Amino acid sequence: MAKDPKYTAGEIAKLAWLTARMAKRGIASQTVYQGDLERKFERVIERAREREAQEAADKAEAEKAARKAKAKAKNLKTK
Repeated sequence: MAKDPKYTAGEIAKLAWLTARMAKRGIASQTVYQGDLERKFERVIERAREREAQEAADKAEAEKAARKAKAKAKNLKTK
C-alpha cells in the first residue's frame, strides 16, 4: 500500500465524517451496503496523494528556477 500523504484540515474532517457515517451504518446492521462511502473515502485519499505529488513537483520546479536565476545572476556579475 502506498504511503499515506499529509492531509489538510478539510480532508481530515471529510475522512472523519465518512468514518462516522460508516460506523453508524455498521451499527444499524452488519449487512448494510457501505461501498458508496468506502469509494468516497478512497477518493479523498487519492486526491490527497495527487495534491501532495503536485506540490512536490511545483516545489522542485521552483527550486530549479531559483538555481537557474542564481546562476544567471552570478554569470552577469563575473562579466
